[in-house]
Amino acid sequence: MTWEAWFTLAVAGVVLVAMVRYQNAPDLVMLAGIVMLATVGVVKPEDAFKGFANEAMLTVAALFVVAAGLRETGALDMLGGKLLGKATTARQAMIRLGLSVNFMSAFMNNTPIVAMMIPVVSSWCRRNRVAPSRLMIPLSHFTVLGGMCTLIGTSTNLVVNGLMIQAQSSATDDRIRTALRPFGLFEISYVGIPCAIIGTLFIMAVAKKLLPDRKDLLEQISESPREFLVHMVVQKGCRLVGQSVEAAGLRRLPGLFLVEIGRNGTQTIAPVSPDDVFKEGDTLTFSGVVSSIVDLEKIPGLVPASEDYELRAAERRKLRLCEAVISPKSPLVGKTVREAEFRAVYNSAVVAVHRGGDRLRGRIGDIKLQPGDTLLLQAGTNFVRAHRNDSNFILVSGVEGSRPMRHDRAPLSLFLLVALVALMTTGVVSVVMAAFIIAVLMVATRAISPQDARASVDWQTLIGIAAAFGMGKALEQSGAAGATASAIVGAVGPWGPGAVLAVVYLLTMIFTEVLSNNAAAALMFPFATAAAAHMDVSPRPFCIVVMFAASLAFATPFGYQTSLMVYGPGGYKFSDYMKIGIPLNIIMWIVAALLIPVFWPFDQW
Repeated sequence: MTWEAWFTLAVAGVVLVAMVRYQNAPDLVMLAGIVMLATVGVVKPEDAFKGFANEAMLTVAALFVVAAGLRETGALDMLGGKLLGKATTARQAMIRLGLSVNFMSAFMNNTPIVAMMIPVVSSWCRRNRVAPSRLMIPLSHFTVLGGMCTLIGTSTNLVVNGLMIQAQSSATDDRIRTALRPFGLFEISYVGIPCAIIGTLFIMAVAKKLLPDRKDLLEQISESPREFLVHMVVQKGCRLVGQSVEAAGLRRLPGLFLVEIGRNGTQTIAPVSPDDVFKEGDTLTFSGVVSSIVDLEKIPGLVPASEDYELRAAERRKLRLCEAVISPKSPLVGKTVREAEFRAVYNSAVVAVHRGGDRLRGRIGDIKLQPGDTLLLQAGTNFVRAHRNDSNFILVSGVEGSRPMRHDRAPLSLFLLVALVALMTTGVVSVVMAAFIIAVLMVATRAISPQDARASVDWQTLIGIAAAFGMGKALEQSGAAGATASAIVGAVGPWGPGAVLAVVYLLTMIFTEVLSNNAAAALMFPFATAAAAHMDVSPRPFCIVVMFAASLAFATPFGYQTSLMVYGPGGYKFSDYMKIGIPLNIIMWIVAALLIPVFWPFDQW
């Protein structure tokens, strides 16, 4: 090998070690590696940074906006709330998750689905006294399996597709150019669907034996250390109107209790029975924790009974929930909420008040404030920043997830998702154009604001993908990929291309377990295509095997972002992933290695 090849392998090795050591900055590590290779001349600068204009990277960026539009309109919450519906046991819940999440993740990015489902699953676990550790890993694995059923199911599929387009443009052999043609939306479904079915059935069969049952975590998340008394008004058009307490799902809310219903300013219904029916204008009094109050605000037409509860939806979206603890020296002490004039002084409204272990009754405006009272405020987006050092408050903090939903745009965002699938299926426009058309329409139709659209883009992921393209190009141009592939073919080639394909899958899967899916795909792609070239067989099955192996890695929480997302909420240990992940990895390895050559033969160009 040339010095360029050795130097590239050395840099790639350092990058691998650094990515394992510094897992919070994979994009910077990868970028530093490609900058070093470009500096010494191993790869030209235009090739090193060509990944920043790659169609796959741009498609992923547009899909971030599409997914955010679905989340901001509450479309994902609406879907998620119905998924676990009437399930009462862990097995029933797992079956519902397996059937629904697999389908959803085939057409939406996995990360927002898991982010949306974690609180849904946690709430269901609290209500039904089921340990979250029974369901969180299956939730993550179901989304990964479903994501392999279509081209847009996961960013890794798009990354490999982009690498193929990039390799096709530089190929001189017509056969190779044909083999490296872009994938259709459902082309990988031939293997993706069998893998999803087999993997889902395996998880359902062994989850009870291999996953922990950590009741201690269940008790921990069930604690309610700070309860508020909050009043909510049922507005016209709210889905609660005409429904009973039981039918509306407000009977067994986690961390929340419906204390009473106020009607017409004169009638009070308390205690509330499951058969009581809600009417327009009712004031509902709840006692509960902040996270559950946030969930209440996500119900369209149910708004805090502050002085501004009749605000238009557009104005309400500019507000956020915040918590503020009154200091002993605050001029607010001794005043009632009404006398404090929060709207005039702080441009905010008091939604609820918490005082030690006492449940405060009566109207919010009549509560006389004391030192140490925790106020739940509905305030502007800059309230926390403006009053963080205000001596009137001991502590000021925002409430996570309290952004109001654009519920009126939910049907529109779902229609745009269907339109995205239709555009990609029919091939009227390219995949990247379809993604950008729908992303632009999400903003143009106000399903998501321009500011939120910008904030939804995960720049760390995009930079990591783009830099990984440059690293792959360096491995190819320096000869490092060819030399390494030659060694692999020399070792296992006598057993045929099927054996080499299995080895490529295994190596890619191992890299994914310690790095990340996109990085492993970009690094292994040049080795896979070089191995195909050495055996003079079609590179297409080798590209597909990299695509599957880079996603179907379940033995560590680092292989896929969703696995890391459920680590804390599930209360898992590292070994929990290995117990269910290693056998699942082996099964997926066997299924993919056997099926891929069937649908994409080695001699079919």
